[in-house]
Amino acid sequence: MKIVGLSGSLRSESYNTALLRAAKETVSDRIDMQIFTLHDIPLYDGDVETNQGIPWRVNELKKELINSDGLLIVTPEYNHSLPGVLKNAIDWLSRPPKDIKSVFGNRPVALIGASPSGFGTILAQEAWLPVIRTLGMKPWFGNSLHVSHADKVFDKAGKMTDSDYTLQLQQFMQGFVGFINKETAKPVREKEEMAKEQREPLHQ
Repeated sequence: MKIVGLSGSLRSESYNTALLRAAKETVSDRIDMQIFTLHDIPLYDGDVETNQGIPWRVNELKKELINSDGLLIVTPEYNHSLPGVLKNAIDWLSRPPKDIKSVFGNRPVALIGASPSGFGTILAQEAWLPVIRTLGMKPWFGNSLHVSHADKVFDKAGKMTDSDYTLQLQQFMQGFVGFINKETAKPVREKEEMAKEQREPLHQ
């Protein structure tokens, strides 16, 4: 199984990138989880798309998503909403529109996030839901994770040191992996059922 993890922060000591690294550690023994930040992705510009095409970094990330089984979005919260740099990346990834289905369609997705505030990233995660719905993804709602007071959850090296959040993150990732397994097994079961129906004789 392969999961793409996107951090929505560019800051070198980002709590959200640290959270993404911690998420990878919980599944690294059995899951291929790739961590990506959004550096080298320019602001979306229709003229750039028309005259120069899709930026190389965007194409690289699109290929990773197409070959993945699920997407983990780790989102900061800015002004009670989603971060512009992450929304910009998703906007680029949805271009051209004909690629939306292969990049996002029916792809399992989960949201987590960290913030120094006392509310975590509740509002940012809610703000992502219309975007996820529009792109035709399959969000996992079996659990939630909003890391609050992140400055006390991670040490100076970016290591998660809070045992309660560590356990919550482990449970979250376990549930998300289970959801991905279930969703990726559906097409196989459907094909098997169709083949079985075709083999069975019709009763007049």
